[in-house]
Amino acid sequence: MDEADTSMIYGADIPFARLCGIEALEVVEGRTRLRLELGPQHGNNLGIAHGGILCTLLDIAMGTVARLTAGRPVVTLDMQTRFLSPGHGVLLAEGRVARAGQSILFCDAEIRDEAGRVVATSTGVFKPVGAKG
Repeated sequence: MDEADTSMIYGADIPFARLCGIEALEVVEGRTRLRLELGPQHGNNLGIAHGGILCTLLDIAMGTVARLTAGRPVVTLDMQTRFLSPGHGVLLAEGRVARAGQSILFCDAEIRDEAGRVVATSTGVFKPVGAKG
């Protein structure tokens, strides 16, 4: 991946990822890995990661692995998130497909901080759309 173009996440143009500062790291053993270095713009009134940025990171982690598995774009149908500890510094997210059917994919993801603490987890349901490509 071209490091200068962080809108490209595993072959998909996601301008919102660039706006948020989300970077693709690697795809390993069917899992996508992402990185986000938190800045003041990602915070809430308590000075920790805003839940919206955590949900975005989880959604992109699951959506990218769902898209790679389905071989075409996907849309999020449902997403459940659990916030487990405050997010600070650099966050690493990992998404995986738990089960892939022909019409929907069930995925999960987690975010950890640099110390390895789980910050948030999520499950999601994704639907492939458009033509395979």
